[in-house]
Amino acid sequence: MTMQFSANAAPFIATSRNILFSQGIDITIGSDFDEYSEIVTEERPMQKLGDPFDPTLHGLNKSNAFWMIGRSEDGTLIHTQAAKRIRLSGRPLSSYLMRQFRAFPPPLPGVDLNLSRFRATPGTHRIEGTAAYHGEFWVAPERGKYRGVGLASVFGRTGMLEMMNRWDPDWIYGFILNVVAYKGFGARIGYLHLEPSVLKWIVDGRDDPIDTFLAYNSREDLEYLLDIPLNEATSEAA
Repeated sequence: MTMQFSANAAPFIATSRNILFSQGIDITIGSDFDEYSEIVTEERPMQKLGDPFDPTLHGLNKSNAFWMIGRSEDGTLIHTQAAKRIRLSGRPLSSYLMRQFRAFPPPLPGVDLNLSRFRATPGTHRIEGTAAYHGEFWVAPERGKYRGVGLASVFGRTGMLEMMNRWDPDWIYGFILNVVAYKGFGARIGYLHLEPSVLKWIVDGRDDPIDTFLAYNSREDLEYLLDIPLNEATSEAA
């Protein structure tokens, strides 16, 4: 079933454009991941390119993946995110990740892929059909300018809408580190479902593993999300 966005998305699109315009932010969407890799390397040195979107590891093109960046009025990179279609081949996400979870490590050096583990959550058993993976979400750290002012809600929903318009997946999912999830990040960018302890990463030099949440939305969740006035969704904690 193809989802119809005309009624639900129009108010969101208009409001989000007004918010981005008022902040002087320009959005660019592309599918050349060699270009994206260069942007990240040169302009986002504090967070390396994630493996799921590394063009040297995966065949990424306009039919199966895209990236989105935001720039300030002076051209400074202030936001990134990316998404790609995932082929579950008739399996639930739980079965897919049992074999493939090592393809989604956090962007940190020293991750021990052999000792790290995946735990199936209720959502991973539920997610099947067509799916899109959502990652690379980053907002410039100048709090009070780009963080804590509602932009994450605009960026997150814009990315989700782009995924639905391109691929109409049954599900959208991503992984959020515990330290970020407990601050409400997943809810702010628009995820209605969060499940803890899905991926546990062992990192050299760290005493404790890095734990993550699974975040996901169904097609129906997104339809509901887009029907919520954006000004209600952009009230972020100080």
